[in-house]
Amino acid sequence: MDPEQKQKPKLLIITGPQGSGNHLFAKIFSLHPHVEGWPMLRDEWQGHHLEPFAKYWEDPTQLKDKEWIKPYAITSISCPYFRGKEPQIPNYRSFINEAKKYCDVVIGIIGRDRNILEHQQTRVRKAHTTPTAMEQFEQLYNICEDTHFISHELFFLYGADYLKILSRDLNFPIAWNHATLIDDYVKKSETNKKYIRDGGVGSFDEAVKKACDES
Repeated sequence: MDPEQKQKPKLLIITGPQGSGNHLFAKIFSLHPHVEGWPMLRDEWQGHHLEPFAKYWEDPTQLKDKEWIKPYAITSISCPYFRGKEPQIPNYRSFINEAKKYCDVVIGIIGRDRNILEHQQTRVRKAHTTPTAMEQFEQLYNICEDTHFISHELFFLYGADYLKILSRDLNFPIAWNHATLIDDYVKKSETNKKYIRDGGVGSFDEAVKKACDES
């Protein structure tokens, strides 16, 4: 490579159904000093119109004038997202194809328990929107070969160990050993607990007890 030639930055696009953790992971990825991200406080929530790449999602051709200030960048967008008080479908194809002119693009699709997603969406937005998101994500597998899944549940179960492996899989820096990350986002958060209730007796409970007694 010509020493005068500047290396392309790497852009991570994280997206997921509404309520799957778009803001959570935007905050986590933005903690790394080499990542140009979405600076928010732990207890802060901002609308998509304040996301640093918002104007580029509306008009991807403006990316030609963007100054890439760090070797890595992240943009986060839910599907759907709100603009002008109305739900909008991200223009994934146009944005990704334009971004590829200036960046190496990697996509992370966030997943969360589907029942909790439905409860969260209908509670906050009065509509179950996961099916809409799932339809849109089908195209991402073809637009970008470097597409991965990010798990809300695995992060809260395995914490820093999950982030360390996710960083390796994405080939993207994550501050998994950040001084307060686990305390702030795992130990102090019970994001699913409010949706969980006793399910009663399970169909395999007796079989499991019997097997344990016999083993």
